[in-house]
Amino acid sequence: MTVGIVLVSHSAKLAEGLAELAGQMAPDVRIVPAGGLSDDGGLGTDYDDVVAATQRADSGDGVVLLYDLGSAQMTAELAVESLADPSAAVVADAPLVEGAVAAAVAAQSGANRKAVGEAAAGAGLAPDLAAVEASADDGGEEKAFTLTNDVGLHARPAAVLVRSLAGFEADVSVRLGAREADAHSVLALMSLGARQGDRIVVRACGPQAAEALAKVTELVGTNFGE
Repeated sequence: MTVGIVLVSHSAKLAEGLAELAGQMAPDVRIVPAGGLSDDGGLGTDYDDVVAATQRADSGDGVVLLYDLGSAQMTAELAVESLADPSAAVVADAPLVEGAVAAAVAAQSGANRKAVGEAAAGAGLAPDLAAVEASADDGGEEKAFTLTNDVGLHARPAAVLVRSLAGFEADVSVRLGAREADAHSVLALMSLGARQGDRIVVRACGPQAAEALAKVTELVGTNFGE
C-alpha cells in the first residue's frame, strides 16, 4: 500500500491532466483528480466530489490532498474534517503541479503520509544549495556518466533515479557543469536540464555510498528502463 493523493482543482481538465502526469512517475500510487463542478461541468470545487475522491484514494496508508486556488483549500479542508478519521488525511500547502509530482514520487518510494506532505510542501522552496555544497565538502565517492537515454534526466528518468536511491543510507548529488542538484529531488534533477549525450558526475557520501553509485551505474546502463 502507498499513501494516496487527491488533486483538488477548479478545473476538471487540469486535475485529470496532472493526475496523468504524476501517475507516469508513480504507477503504484492512487492519484485521484477532483476538479470542476459535477452538476454542470463548470469551474469550481465540489465538496461531495472531494470527499469521494479522498475515500477512493485511501488504500490504508492515508491521503495527501493538494489544491490550486484559495476556495479549493477550504473545500479540501472541509472534506478532511468530515472523514471518520480526519487524521488519516493531510492538506498540503504546496504548488499544485510541482507538489503533485514531488508527492507522487515520495509516495511511490514508500514514504509515510507526513513525509509525502512534506515532499509536496518542499517543492515550493528554493533548492538548498548550502546542503549540496556541504555534501561536496564531505568527500565521498564520485563517478562520471554519459546519458544515452532519449530524454536525459527529465521527468520519468529523474523519478526513477529518486525512487531507486530512496532505500540507501547515502547523500547523493548530480553535477552537470557548474550546476549541482540533490539526487533525492525530482524537481532539482529536472532543473539541471541534463539531456542525451550530456556528461554528469554523481557524488555519493555515507555508509552506502558505493551501493548507491552502483545503482546509478545500473540505471544509466539500462537507460532508466526506457
